[in-house]
Order: sequence, then C-alpha cells, then structure tokens
Amino acid sequence: MKRTLENIDYKESTEELARFAKALAHPTRIAILKHLENQSCCFTGDLVEVFPLAQSTVSQHLKELKKAGLIQGELKPPKIKYCIDQENWKKAKELFADFFNK
Repeated sequence: MKRTLENIDYKESTEELARFAKALAHPTRIAILKHLENQSCCFTGDLVEVFPLAQSTVSQHLKELKKAGLIQGELKPPKIKYCIDQENWKKAKELFADFFNK
C-alpha cells in the first residue's frame, strides 16, 4: 500500500480514537471525567471523597486517563492537581462525533 499523507492522517486519527476509547472503557473513568468537567481542577483526595473507592484505585484510573492524554496533572507537593486536557478533550469529542456520524 502506498503511504500517502491521507493514509498517515487516517492511521493517526484512528489510533488516537482507539486510545481515547480504551481510556473511556471503564465506568469510573467516565465518571471522573464528568466530575472534572464541572470543576476547574481537583486533587486525588477530592475524588476519593466523591467516589467510594480506595485512593490507590482512583490513582490508577487517573493514571490511565493521563496516559491517554484526556487529563493532565500538575505536581503541587505533596499532591497532584488534575484537570481535563482541554485540547485533547476537544479532539476526542471531534473524533467520536466523526466516528458515530459516518
């Protein structure tokens, strides 16, 4: 198959969509994102108070969301402040909309 710019763009956007979908494949991660949408930012401890989960479990979900690029964390010793990565969140919405509208 000839590699063209169009094929490369297709592959990149498909891989991005899959990465976002994988991160959203757990109900707790979806709930965390919904919570973060209504906050400017919050700390792990804030989320532990909202969700009936152990701190280590919440941290693992945050790690997966961060790995996918949907959230970003800022170190505020001894805590980490999390918020939605607005650029990637917008991109995820566009990719999902495009996927479901075709």
